[in-house]
Amino acid sequence: MLEPEFWNDQQGAQTIINEANGIKAIVNEYKDLLATQENLEMTVELLKEDPDDDLQEELGTELEQFQAKMADFDLQMLLSEAYDKNNAILELHPGAGGTESQDWGSMLLRMYTRWAEKRGFKVETLDYLPGDEAGIKSVTLKISGHNAYGYLKAEKGVHRLVRISPFDSAGRRHTSFVSCDVMPEFNDEIEIEIRTEDLKIDTYRATGAGGQHINTTDSAVRITHIPTGAVVQCQAERSQIKNREKAMHMLKAKLYQLEIEKQEAQMAEIRGEQKEIGWGSQIRSYVFHPYSMVKDHRTNEETGNVGAVMDGDLDAFINAYLRSRIA
Repeated sequence: MLEPEFWNDQQGAQTIINEANGIKAIVNEYKDLLATQENLEMTVELLKEDPDDDLQEELGTELEQFQAKMADFDLQMLLSEAYDKNNAILELHPGAGGTESQDWGSMLLRMYTRWAEKRGFKVETLDYLPGDEAGIKSVTLKISGHNAYGYLKAEKGVHRLVRISPFDSAGRRHTSFVSCDVMPEFNDEIEIEIRTEDLKIDTYRATGAGGQHINTTDSAVRITHIPTGAVVQCQAERSQIKNREKAMHMLKAKLYQLEIEKQEAQMAEIRGEQKEIGWGSQIRSYVFHPYSMVKDHRTNEETGNVGAVMDGDLDAFINAYLRSRIA
């Protein structure tokens, strides 16, 4: 059996390897962009000497692709805060509204899953509670990839949906809310003291999709941090021990996030800012009816292509948010 010290050394080594790989990828991407720029400049010079319609059209296409890659690279450079490089833990919690909000939660779950897959990130469901008739009551995802938290921290807040309800036989318009919470995943790279006597640990049977072990053993774990009221749940593993270990990592992330929010609230108070916290303070609205629009209320970034956004096209909103934080 491996000793704890060896396990910690292994985790530390893996963290260093992941960081090195991330830096290497950025350097390689920068070199590729320089090479592409040089090729584009050479093509421009050729066109000046010998105009050619086909080559001109090819240049336009390559220039658009280059600009898109530059925008993505520029976005990565904005991710320099502590733990931006970490994996992300994302939680979705529908608000009041029953089936309506629960269905909206499942739509957001699909949106974030599609976004992560397009970026080549790995998505793991840590906890899943299905809705009574449709959708979800709550879900917790672990999204693994370089800068996953740095990107997804832009999504933290309340998301509002306006649409004609498919569950309303009268065809009335409904407004639904879902809260999205995002935290960086930690292993042992930070020190957060968690006393055993401050924890309430419950076990229960896993629910939802996941395999033959679902609903057969009390392998799922729920941990409540009594001083703060923070609650985390995990049912991703067959083993109760492994679920408990993952839940403790999730709790560490949640306590870290609570401390960051506390510090931000103190700074806002010092600056005299008034920030309302509640369902009325949504960060983004998704309007399906009477018109089509998704608008971020923090940056005023908007688009009429609702379908693309629901398919995971979130980069414009994430980019705008990250830029607003350094403006």
